[in-house]
Amino acid sequence: MKAVILIPARLESSRLERKMLADLEGEPLIVRTWRQALKSRLAERVVVATDSLEIAAVLEAYGAEVVMTSPTASCGTERIAEAARHIEADVFLNLQGDEPLISPDNIDLALQPFFSNHPPDCSTLVLPLQPDDREQIEDPHQVKVVMDSRGFALYFSRSPIPFQRNMIPSTTFYRHIGLYAFRADVLEKFAALPPSMLEEAESLEQLRWLEHGFRIQCVTTLIDNPGVNTQEDLELVRTIISSSCLG
Repeated sequence: MKAVILIPARLESSRLERKMLADLEGEPLIVRTWRQALKSRLAERVVVATDSLEIAAVLEAYGAEVVMTSPTASCGTERIAEAARHIEADVFLNLQGDEPLISPDNIDLALQPFFSNHPPDCSTLVLPLQPDDREQIEDPHQVKVVMDSRGFALYFSRSPIPFQRNMIPSTTFYRHIGLYAFRADVLEKFAALPPSMLEEAESLEQLRWLEHGFRIQCVTTLIDNPGVNTQEDLELVRTIISSSCLG
């Protein structure tokens, strides 16, 4: 089983301008993400997929492997599917470029189901939330997921799910962590699917896959690393990296 990590990286960003090249203690953010990915025990290769010659030049100066992709790709899955056509592998993991603190253990957790006798179509990670953590449960920017008894996703939503008509103490909420691994053949099929009604309603690409009958295996993790979407996120990550360097 050959696993390859693909990191989609765009220079333009709606909430934080040129965030992939933002400085983090002397290194660009995308370089930090690439370095963390290299620490995976299960992946044999790490490739960055970008449409930016500037990002490519920065990464290649550090020795990273880069594949150029079309600027017309509408989402990260399309971008990595385009890159995957030039790479031989059984499994591809989609790691967002704005995850400079990503835990290598989380990467390997997402890949682990593919090293079993019955590899899934796709895998992703979920983090259990405390019932009293209403801020995250109610936050539409935090995607929640409900699963069946075998850990396959039933639905993803920006709303609190399950809805608690009855306040049962044992009810567990799970926050989705957007790290995906795909079988190679499934990735190609995903990228060719048209947008779906649920996806457009919630602005969640993974709902397109569920609507078309694919199964997503959810793996529970207790490791939570902040990504970078806003200036506030960037400052937090800078503080964490600075503190770890000083320590």
